[in-house]
Amino acid sequence: MVRVRVDVEPDASSLRWEDVHGPARGVVYGLLRGQDAALADALHDSGWKGHVLKPLGVTSPQFKGAPKKKGVYTTSSEGSVWFGSPVPEIAAALVAGLATRKELVWGAARLRMKGFALETSAPVADGPVELETATPVIVKHESRHLLPGDEHFLERLQHNLAHKADVLGLPAPSGLRVLEAGPRRRFTVRGAPRIGAQVRVFMEADARFVEALRCWGMGLDTVQGFGWVR
Repeated sequence: MVRVRVDVEPDASSLRWEDVHGPARGVVYGLLRGQDAALADALHDSGWKGHVLKPLGVTSPQFKGAPKKKGVYTTSSEGSVWFGSPVPEIAAALVAGLATRKELVWGAARLRMKGFALETSAPVADGPVELETATPVIVKHESRHLLPGDEHFLERLQHNLAHKADVLGLPAPSGLRVLEAGPRRRFTVRGAPRIGAQVRVFMEADARFVEALRCWGMGLDTVQGFGWVR
């Protein structure tokens, strides 16, 4: 299980809104394809070992100290993008791909790579845990995007987490609760809306699954930069 923080400096003072999450999927598959085209194609076309889910996570570019400007996704020289996977084979290809790059082409922007580092966290024990996301969590029911507090939100998020646990051969978490939620956020990805909110949740979980979530993310569209766990 690996999560990697890539420190970047953009060539623009802001990102187009369609470029906040839109390029993420292409960047991830570009990194994988440069190292293992067969793996990248298999994940893209059919998921992981008989499961449609793709055990990959990434963030939109996050910028420390970016000036606040209404209606604008501003940047700063202190940017970061996180990548991860709970599957060693996929994680190794991501890291190898990053090692060959000097920049990430993120839509209309170029992000100069200043370095990258494997991130570790303090060991956790089985049992109660709180997790907070850095990017909005995407959950859907009958093609409708759900927000925390909506009917079926917890049910569908629990289903997503249980499915991920099944993919990894780990026990599913239980006792899921939303402790806090951020504002509604709407992004356009490949011409279609993605609507969600950042969350802080409580659950009872196997320690191995918690570590896996930190490398993968919660909810849908993690390969598009959604649901990344801080």
